[in-house]
Amino acid sequence: MTMLLLDGGPVAPDSQVTRTGGTPLAPTGTPWPACAACAAPLQFLAQIRLGDLPGHADHAPAGVLALFMCANRPGQCAQWSPTAGGNLALLLPDSGLQPVRAPKGAPRELLGLGAVRAAVPARTAPGAATILGRIGGTPDWLQDDETPSCPACAQPMAFVVELAEGPDPVTAMNFGSGRAYAHTCTPCGRAAFLWQC
Repeated sequence: MTMLLLDGGPVAPDSQVTRTGGTPLAPTGTPWPACAACAAPLQFLAQIRLGDLPGHADHAPAGVLALFMCANRPGQCAQWSPTAGGNLALLLPDSGLQPVRAPKGAPRELLGLGAVRAAVPARTAPGAATILGRIGGTPDWLQDDETPSCPACAQPMAFVVELAEGPDPVTAMNFGSGRAYAHTCTPCGRAAFLWQC
């Protein structure tokens, strides 16, 4: 089952809901992730509460998917690749999460999006809301199928969410005018993120 993910309006930057922008939440002591290509801090894009997935109540355990991407050198750190290190997807526990402390000296505009928006299933969104993506179902690839394999068990990962860039070009995620796709392997605790345009 697929559900549209709509803009539910502004929300607190450290809110525990599915959202784009704001501050990442992770277990206490988690450092802010860095790009494997340029070593600079990654930009936090979104957190997806897996309990929001259609039919997820039937599949334990729940968790939170945190998505990051390099915004320091657009196009130079292979941000679109699930394995090159220019982006990161973290599969985190559902509870005990705290705001991740920003690295000292890092420009705020590179660490997060300029606006924080709740991302809610279509059935709970206000009328005429902007589409931020879709959750569940199968990916609507813009190019060839690029379902990533889990680096731990080598099995194809399960599709979780497809994200659009967002309504505001100043604060939107940058997917080269394309869409991003996040996948998880819940048994192995792994996640992957990529985009196509």
